[in-house]
Amino acid sequence: MSIPIKIAAVAFQVPSTVITNDDLTKIIDTSDEWIKTRTGIERRHVLSGNESAVDMGIMAAKKILEKSKIDVESIDYIIAPASVETHAYPSTACEIQAAIGAVNAACFDITAACSGLIYAMGIGRALIKSGMAKNVLLVATDAVSRCLDWTDRTTCVLFGDGAGAMLLTVSDDEQDDILAVDLKAEGQYGNFIKMPIPGKNCPLVEPNEQEKMFVKMEGKEVYKYVVTNLPVYVEECVAKSGLKMSEIDYLIPHQANLRIIEALEKRLEFNPEHVISNIQEYANTSAASIPIALVEAVQQGKIKLPATAVLTGFGAGMTVGTAVVRLREGIV
Repeated sequence: MSIPIKIAAVAFQVPSTVITNDDLTKIIDTSDEWIKTRTGIERRHVLSGNESAVDMGIMAAKKILEKSKIDVESIDYIIAPASVETHAYPSTACEIQAAIGAVNAACFDITAACSGLIYAMGIGRALIKSGMAKNVLLVATDAVSRCLDWTDRTTCVLFGDGAGAMLLTVSDDEQDDILAVDLKAEGQYGNFIKMPIPGKNCPLVEPNEQEKMFVKMEGKEVYKYVVTNLPVYVEECVAKSGLKMSEIDYLIPHQANLRIIEALEKRLEFNPEHVISNIQEYANTSAASIPIALVEAVQQGKIKLPATAVLTGFGAGMTVGTAVVRLREGIV
């Protein structure tokens, strides 16, 4: 018998420091109009001082614990989609475990860039349905601002920092909240978005050329890939769920670029009021962007619960993740 899954709680955390488009004009040749016209972004939240991605993840996880009232020692797994981690090891998931006291949780990070939260949902769903877990905590947290070339206006204007968390549990009422998950990767397009990790060869061998740890992106190629492929993948996942597109209440896409979101809205023929976007405030927060958008939309009354929704993201790799979910009252 298939074990039903409950999305028990969703939460997010962002830094308090805000950089506006006008602020960026002090360090690069740009303008508020140039950035808004091309991306829809007006502000982004960024880490400052000794703040870290782990700190954001811990705060988001603690909000989940407070909201769900779950016994922290009953968490079986912590999965952290984290592309820009505080440390290569220990893992972000292990650092969060130590901070919240989830002593019985197995912990690991995954790298799927901006698709990471959906990838983690797929893994968490499989763990629960297989009987290996009853409670899985997902914490997507990234400090992308620390890996940007702040002299390159084509990339540095696009990103912000943030964390988004989700708790998956065995459903107590037989309703399955995750109706379908579809994960894809097309590595032949991996050159579209890259971030090298610097390192030096052993001094006993030939030295190698070092690249700086900056995000590099071929924006036009990413745009073409996403607007061509993502609508098809969304339709496939909805069909897999057993629902029709007309039965989906909300589309909650990864917040990468407002022009991409508008193209998805048009291709999928969604009512604009039912397409959730808050990119103007947070910019691209990588894998955290979907939970941030979901929670804020519920808090602002843009999403009425209960509801059905499509969550869909794309990221470096190229990776794509789509999930069709039921959103219950009380998850935020």
